Amino acid sequence: MRKSLIAIALVAAGLNVSAQYALKPYGVLPKQRQLNWQETDMYCIVHFSMATYTDKEWGYGDEEPGIFNPKSFNAMQIVGAAKAGGFKGIVVVAKHHDGFCLWPTKTTNHNISKSPYKNGKGDILKEYQLACQKLGMKMAVYCSPWDRNNALYGKPEYVTKVYREQLKELYSNYGPLFMSWHDGANGGDGYYGGTREARKIDRSTYYGWDTTWGITRKMQPGASIFGDVGPDVRWVGNEEGHAGETYWATYTPHAPEEGKVPANGFVKDYEGTEGTRNGKFWMPAECDVPLRRGWFYHQSQDGQSKSAYNLVDLYYKSVGRGACLDLGLSPDKDGLITNEDVNILKQFGGILKQTFAVNLAKGASFKASNIRGNNSTKFGTSFLIDNSRYTYWATNDKVTKPTLEVDLHLAKTFNIIRLRENIKLGQRIEGAAFDAWIDGGWKEIATVPSVGANRLVRLPYNITTSKVRLRITKSPVAVAISDFGLFKEPVHLVAPIINRNKLGEVAITTEAPVGSIRYTTDGTLPTATSPAFIKPFMLAEGGEIKAISLDGNNKPSEVSTQAFGLSKSKWQVIGDDAKKAIDDDANTFVAKSTSSELVVDLGADYTIKTFLYLPRRDKQTDGLVSGYSWAVSNDGTTWQTVADGEFSNIKSNPIEQLVPLKAAVKARYFKLTAVKLISGTGISAAEIGVQVK
Repeated sequence: MRKSLIAIALVAAGLNVSAQYALKPYGVLPKQRQLNWQETDMYCIVHFSMATYTDKEWGYGDEEPGIFNPKSFNAMQIVGAAKAGGFKGIVVVAKHHDGFCLWPTKTTNHNISKSPYKNGKGDILKEYQLACQKLGMKMAVYCSPWDRNNALYGKPEYVTKVYREQLKELYSNYGPLFMSWHDGANGGDGYYGGTREARKIDRSTYYGWDTTWGITRKMQPGASIFGDVGPDVRWVGNEEGHAGETYWATYTPHAPEEGKVPANGFVKDYEGTEGTRNGKFWMPAECDVPLRRGWFYHQSQDGQSKSAYNLVDLYYKSVGRGACLDLGLSPDKDGLITNEDVNILKQFGGILKQTFAVNLAKGASFKASNIRGNNSTKFGTSFLIDNSRYTYWATNDKVTKPTLEVDLHLAKTFNIIRLRENIKLGQRIEGAAFDAWIDGGWKEIATVPSVGANRLVRLPYNITTSKVRLRITKSPVAVAISDFGLFKEPVHLVAPIINRNKLGEVAITTEAPVGSIRYTTDGTLPTATSPAFIKPFMLAEGGEIKAISLDGNNKPSEVSTQAFGLSKSKWQVIGDDAKKAIDDDANTFVAKSTSSELVVDLGADYTIKTFLYLPRRDKQTDGLVSGYSWAVSNDGTTWQTVADGEFSNIKSNPIEQLVPLKAAVKARYFKLTAVKLISGTGISAAEIGVQVK
């Protein structure tokens, strides 16, 4: 009897110890679908629809289905290019704001069955689905809530009989889906069944998002829902592809108007960049950014795609800060990703694969200042290199600033550090530092203000050492660290940077020494035999420059491309002082309080082919032009309007806008009129200009 009591006591004691040392979660926690999304790291969103053929970013809704007829559409080529880049899935833009559906929907006649593609029997969504299945890629869908074609838009029937029914069709026929993607663009000008008018909605209530999301939960329970307010994944607040250096997966969205409920397109989106420490919801950020300048294909943007090394930088500023990267791909009118973009994706994927092929911390000895309950079996440092995001090293409750020494045994060279928390237990750490043993002592080499699901520290130089130390500098609770890694990004040539001053002089530089710089001005790709850049040269009338760096063995870097308009050295702004709009400095801008016009005297007559508008770059929207009118004059008095329209998506993607003319015009003066502004009462611009070539 005595032995039985002792045994029972020992078992009870063991249970008490186990219960005592079970780590308590911190804050709000992710759902399984959010964990699955987080592990995806990178995926691509593919824009291919009416705007591809109209050369716009947003279609108006009056496009004829007959123009949609790609002669070589190949979902395998598109999905395969994404996979070669290391991406794990795609988001298919099934319907953009123009309302044209890429599947044979029953909800509207504005769909692919009314196009000549495959004699009206085509289904782009099904082709993507089959390609993803064959290549082992995840698939998601984007169905724009805004519909500039549909006559019912703005009425309750649009939501109940059109939009939600479209989602049901997509969920029923093209799953399983890893995401359901919902845009924040809502209401405005449109065709709307021929009325051609502006329609406004209450973005806070119109779509009845709770009911709409309920459809997703029922039909695609594994899909994370993306929107400005989630509820599973939030927009990061910019279309530049980066999260904040301080980044929280938790978030409390706020409406821009007091007393109203935040919704897609109706939220203080800038708060999404960093998130909210101890926010109300677990709602990690997606960082969306197009590979090209815009989301849809434009031939004028050929040669201007982000380089593989631009993408590497974005990777560290998105995935490397704990978010996910969503890269925009844009097939051309034939229905294919261009060779240029295919090669960039392949190079990018190769760099990442080479970088993370070997964890230099494997085989190292780890010495922690504390292990929870001295239980190395359950909470020890061996879990830091077992390739699991959810096994972890943990400390006692009162140990919130532990250290970890990593003895590599031999001197090793690295430039990337990886640190992860087990986010099943919440995002806990608020500060960490990394040291290297150099010249007989510890030297701090990096710090981070947050960790979360994935923190990648990209050092500006190589570190060679045999010992590394991690110091947690701030945490409200015990830590739960699942991964520690050291990696070496390969050496690469730096692509040139091309600039031009107001006088029209072009300079080409690099961030690091190279063997030589070669360039062209005739549109051809530069080679080792192209002219060498020795000193600045004139390009007063504008044109396109392509340049490469070469190493000592004539190995080329990626190509840099920069297009310039007419030199502004002899230009004058007419009227009030707005010289900053023509100073060739993208970082300065003019912002008028009342006037909606900018008038420029070119100093001589020129044959104008294209107008340019560069928005202010301080992330403010006052004076940002969304609707424009361009006019020309020979005397500065009598004006002829030669172009008008809208700068689509300019608030989210404030890049330089090009307005090519249907026919070139000869003039000395030009005028930009802001017909519509995103906000404010007067026009603003960082730069305006013209191209004559």
